[in-house]
Amino acid sequence: MNTTDATNARYERDSYLIGLAERLRAHGLPADRVEATVTDLAAHLEEAGADDAEAEFGPADEFARQLVPAAGERAPAAPGDTVETWRWTADTYVDEELLNRFGDEGWEVERVDALGRFVSHRDLAQPQRWEYRRELVTRGREGLDERLAPDGWEACGTWVIYAWFKRPRAASLGPAARVESPPPAPRRTSFLSGKFYALLAVLAVAVVVAGVAVAVDDGEASSGIGFVVGLLAGAGAVAAVVWVLQTWRGRRP
Repeated sequence: MNTTDATNARYERDSYLIGLAERLRAHGLPADRVEATVTDLAAHLEEAGADDAEAEFGPADEFARQLVPAAGERAPAAPGDTVETWRWTADTYVDEELLNRFGDEGWEVERVDALGRFVSHRDLAQPQRWEYRRELVTRGREGLDERLAPDGWEACGTWVIYAWFKRPRAASLGPAARVESPPPAPRRTSFLSGKFYALLAVLAVAVVVAGVAVAVDDGEASSGIGFVVGLLAGAGAVAAVVWVLQTWRGRRP
């Protein structure tokens, strides 16, 4: 892409985001949430190297309606003196467990942002307990919301092939659902489990075994060594990107 094309692509992307922000404000989304949403989406486009925002997210009008709670649904609480916010991420081995642990401390997930982080808030004046569940949506989510709604579950975010749902525990606990002495917000923003690291170790062993197999098959040790070095270099690059991304996520406000 030459300089002119890159400039035009950037202009079209910025125009899309500006138009989306106007539509979100028109739907009644608070200004601070509009800014946070557009910032997340811009970061996603940069990471994905996507020049066509409309191709990535769809028409701005339709996308804005998806991002704003529909009429009759409870909108996220606006930040204020009595509300604190927190963004965090976790791998799929521990996310559901952590969601329920933090939900029991009064954290309500508003959405999952473009970087896969749980955007949460807690009302310090009247903190309430929440519970969560995760569903696999590899074939879409047709009928899923309707199936879970009778039990009080409300969608609160999607990421790739997963959808998360929340519901207040007040329906089952009554007054006990109130958190009397909420603990401080966790200092960490990234939670990677031992199973996640174990998976990386298993992949590393698989790479070595594959290299040995190549060497035995070719009768040349150098073939296996070269194969292993190449795979490890590729795996190391991927691991480095994952580590940098997780660190960057953890440092973002």
